[in-house]
Formats: sequence, structure tokens, C-alpha cells
Amino acid sequence: MQQKIMRKFLLGFMQIHILHHAKEEPIYGTWMMEELHHHGYDISPGTLYPLLHSMEKSGLLLMEERNVEGKIRKYYRSTPLGEEVLVEARKKAYELFKEIKE
Repeated sequence: MQQKIMRKFLLGFMQIHILHHAKEEPIYGTWMMEELHHHGYDISPGTLYPLLHSMEKSGLLLMEERNVEGKIRKYYRSTPLGEEVLVEARKKAYELFKEIKE
């Protein structure tokens, strides 16, 4: 039960990470998975790719396909809506951090 609850919280944090990096430069799934692992998130492709697709469908990310060494790679970058959401999420995260820090 606790794992399911934590997963829901962490998915929100991961979306903020994704928006942050997709604002900086276009990202692709494998790179993002490694970046999230670097920050302590245990995420599989089966979780990350549906999350990216959901964010794209919601208008937060824009996907473009690129040919990289003969293979098609999907790159994602934030949309204006994604950037607005990121600004608001940063404000909320900062307020929360100030309140719960010990």
C-alpha cells in the first residue's frame, strides 16, 4: 500500500524533472531515465514512456522524431503550456519545501 502511494507522489516529482530538462533542451527517453536514476528515482521504460506520452497528450511536451545513426529517436521539448506549468510547480514545490523542512 505504501509503495502505491509513494509511486503517485514520485510520478508528480518526475514530471517536474521532465519539464525542467525538456525546457533546457530536447530530451529522449533513455537519457531521461538515466537522469532520473541519478536523482534516486527507480523508473522503468514501462513507466517512463507512458508518462512522456501522457504529458505530450496533455500539451506539456512536443515530440519530434529524429534519425540517429539509422534509428528513429523521439525527442521531447516543453511547450509554452509546459513551461507555464513548470513555473507554477516550482512555486508550489518551494512553498512546500519551506513548510516541511526540518
